[in-house]
Formats: sequence, structure tokens, C-alpha cells
Amino acid sequence: MALVAASWTWSFSSTSPLSHQPLDFVGTFSNRWSYGLAFGATANKVMFLFSEGYQPLQVPQWAQAFVLLIGGIEVGLSHFPFFACLSSEFQLLSSILGFSYSLIWFAVTILHIIQCPHGQLLGRYETLVLYWPSLMCLVFLLGRFLHMFVKSLRVRLGWDLQTEEKPFLEAHQAKHVKQLLRKAPPLQREKSWFQSRIYEWDPCFQFPSRMIGTTVLAFICLYLFIVIEFCMFLHVRDQLDVFEDQLESYIAFRNETGTLTSVVLQVKELISVTKGAWVVTILPASLTCVSYLFHILACYRKHIKRLWAGDKHFLPLKFHNPSSSASVVAIARYSGWQIAYILWGYLIVHVMQSLCGVVLMYSLVLPIVHNQGLELLQRLGIGVLTIAIVLGLMILQVWIATSFFLQQKMDAGDRQKPLALNNRKAFHNFNYFLFFYNVLLGLGACLSRLLISCVLGSWLIARIDRTILQNGYEGADMGFGAWIGMLYVDHYHTNPVLVSFCHILITGHRERRQQQAVTYWYLNQSTGPRISARSRTRWLLLQTLINNPKLLMCRKSKPGHSSRDFTQILLACSES
Repeated sequence: MALVAASWTWSFSSTSPLSHQPLDFVGTFSNRWSYGLAFGATANKVMFLFSEGYQPLQVPQWAQAFVLLIGGIEVGLSHFPFFACLSSEFQLLSSILGFSYSLIWFAVTILHIIQCPHGQLLGRYETLVLYWPSLMCLVFLLGRFLHMFVKSLRVRLGWDLQTEEKPFLEAHQAKHVKQLLRKAPPLQREKSWFQSRIYEWDPCFQFPSRMIGTTVLAFICLYLFIVIEFCMFLHVRDQLDVFEDQLESYIAFRNETGTLTSVVLQVKELISVTKGAWVVTILPASLTCVSYLFHILACYRKHIKRLWAGDKHFLPLKFHNPSSSASVVAIARYSGWQIAYILWGYLIVHVMQSLCGVVLMYSLVLPIVHNQGLELLQRLGIGVLTIAIVLGLMILQVWIATSFFLQQKMDAGDRQKPLALNNRKAFHNFNYFLFFYNVLLGLGACLSRLLISCVLGSWLIARIDRTILQNGYEGADMGFGAWIGMLYVDHYHTNPVLVSFCHILITGHRERRQQQAVTYWYLNQSTGPRISARSRTRWLLLQTLINNPKLLMCRKSKPGHSSRDFTQILLACSES
């Protein structure tokens, strides 16, 4: 298919001025879902690269990066015509080429499903389960190109008006600027629970095509990853069943009834609990990553609008002025890295949730199953009492410090007492005798810090919009750096205020050029009163000097001529 794509790309490049720009990753807001589903059609190829199954050449281990780079270029080349046809100005020709190319891909995929419907991992209908998202994307592209063909054909036949060229200022950007210039209403309308807690639609904001395409491709790749992971789980489960049968056969052969039997039973129980926890946590892990994808979109809107308002306080200090070259590279990295982070994040979250499920089973469920409920309650009561006493002593220290070792409030309206010591001698004794106890307490606090860091770090590993490293070490988080660089590129190139200002300049310049063209056209007419060539030349010179005042200083004056006085008059006219 790569050779076919190359020939199609070459044939298309001779007709479309946008053939070398399949998708503007910065400022494209039209055809967003078409671009997104065109990305979705590449999901199977992306997963093939992600699993490192692309091995056309036998190369050393150190050269694998070059092989994967070649594979990525091949995938991009094979799907290049989709984006080129969607972005071309020649709608009639591009719709025909795009529809034909989509139909070829659709036919090849259907033929592959018919010839190889089953597989080794999932078994029956494995190919259909893996390829139906790409088929739906191709069906959408077929409908989209058909709609483009009908619309362009109606324009060509004169049944519809010619569509205007792509506007420099998008409608939602103009609405955003108008909203800034409009006085805010004194009373805000009450928001619903969904709007205040989850998401509120903003008519003055649209996500760029890059974010839509990244989200669609991430959804499909996540689905394929979950299916492949489940297939691998079925394979491992079958191997574990064989291992359990071998253990039972060994015990029956040795006729063991002592310690070895109890160990085997515990191993079988561990295997059974692990399998159950892994299956049960598939849905929570999937929902967690799906919620991350929606939350990342919400964070993108929130962060980019803060940058538009000039607010950088939500960023670490070292990211207030990022490198320009790093930001340009970051916007190229972001989409691919976001998908990879989601896939790896799902696997890590799934492992962590399965471990939590195993711990929960061994700490609460299995003791009850083995008729050890009273012992469980006893251990649980002792543990809760110990934690309650430790927390109580910590709260007691705070209460003593507030009651005896701080001076009274300076004003009745103060929220807390001032940081001014009182009863200093008693405070020094309090600090000394609790020093040794706090050493032991610090051990538990350190372990809790380690546990919380591991849990939160594993839970938020897929969140590329925030760093999981401590303050001062954010630069080592390459994913977060890509997110920040991408935000800055979008901020500098799609800021509605900046785009509106440029739109005003371009519109004004275009209107002035049109006025000049009308003036020159009138002077060049053969009809009307006869004008000498010298008068026409002097008039054109006057128009040129008025429109370009800096040229007045460069004019040379001849002795005996009044050009200097004429220049001074033009300077006075231009200044006025």
C-alpha cells in the first residue's frame, strides 16, 4: 500500500497547492472530525509500530530506532492522500481521488477480514474485532468525500454559490474578542451540576484539529490495546491452568499430604485471586484512562485560556519562558507522546489496581472465607486503634500549640492567631521532650510519603498535562515539557486577540490596495478627456509619493526646478 500511496501522492501533488501540507497542526479549526477519523483509520498501523512488530530488515539492536523511524514514515506516506484530499482547494478533483483511495483501503480491509477472520490470540472473528474501528473511520471518510463531491459539483454546475475562501479569522475567535470587549453582565446565570463540576461548553472556543485527531486516535488505540492485553491474559491464564494441573498431578504421584500440599493450595489460591483481580480491574482501569482523555481536553482549554489572559502562575517558574526551538519540537511530539502515555498509563494503572485488589482480597475477603472473621476483626481493630492514637497525638500537638504557645489574635476578625510565641519556657520543654518521639513518628511519615508518591505517580502517569515530579525537577519530565511547549505554540499562533489584530491589518491593507487599483485603472482608461503622458506620469508619481512618504527624502532636486518646494508640500500633506 505504501507504493500505491506514493503514486497517488505524486498524482495529487501536480494539482493541489496544499499537497505538501496534509494537515496544519497549529491553526486548523475546520474539518476537525474528518481529520480526526482520518487519524483513526491509521490506528491498526500505529499499534503495529507500538508493538515493534515492524521488522522489515534484520538490523542490530542499536539501529532499531532507525527502523521504527522508517516504519513511521511509511505509515504517514500510506495515509498521506487522506489528509491531502481533505485540505485541497480543488474540491472536485480531491473528492474523487479521496473517495477512490478510501474505497481501496476499505476493500483491502474487508478482503483481509474475509480471508483471515480468525487469529491465534482471540480466536474466532479476531480480525473483525481488531479492525472494525478502522472500518468505521473509512466509512465516514467515504461519506465525507461523497459529500464534498456533491457539493463541489453543484457549485461547478452553477446550482449553488461559490464557497468563500478560508477566513483568516475564525468565527469563534471573533466571538471571543467581542466577549472581551463587552461589559460583563452583573448577574451570572446559575450553572447546572454538570457545568460546574464536569464540563461547560464555550461557544467562543474550539479545539484545534490536532487535539481532536489525537483524542480519536488515542481512543481507538486504547481499545485495541485493551483487546490485545485481554488476549494475552487468556493465553497466560491457560498456561497457569496447565501449571496447576501439573502441580496436582505431582502431589497425587508423590502421595503428599503434608507441608507441600498446603503450599500448593496457597499457590493455587494466589493464582485464582490474581486472575480474578486482573479481570475485575479491566473496566476501572479503562474508565480511568478514558476519563483522562476527556480531562486532558478540559485542561487544554483551561490552560490555553489562562495564557491568553496573560496568567502563567499555573506553570512552574522555569517554564514561564521556554525555548522557542524546544516548543516547536514539542508540538510535533505531543500527539504521539500523548497516545503512548495513555497506553502505558493504562497498563500501569491496571497493574496497580490489580495489586490493590489482591491486597484487599487477602486482608478482608479470604479471612472471612476461611472462617477467620473474628481474628480479622481483632487485627483490624488493633490497626485502626493504633492509627487513631498516632493521629490523635499529632492533633493534640497542634491543639496545645494553638492554645498555649501562640499569642492572642490582634483583631477579632483574624482567621488565626499570629505567628508569635507565648510561654517560651514551656515551649522549649515541650519541644525537647517530643523530639525523641517525633523521630519514631517520622519513620512512619517517611513510609507514608513513599507509598503516597508511588500510588499517585502510578495513577497519574498517563496525565501528560501535569508533572509527577517534585518542584524544581519538572524539567526532567519530558512529557510535561512537550505539553507546555505545545501550549505556547498554540498561544503564540492562535491567540484570538493577535489573530484579530492581524485580520484588521490585512483587511485594511487589502482595501487600500483595491482603492489604488481603482485609481490607476481610471487613469489608464482610453475613453474620456485626453490626458498627456507627462500629466499621467506626474499624477502616478504623486500617488506613489503620498503612499510612500519615505521616498520623499530620497528625491534629487535639479537646479532651476521647483521639485524641492513640491517635496516640502508633499511632506506637509503626508504629516497632516
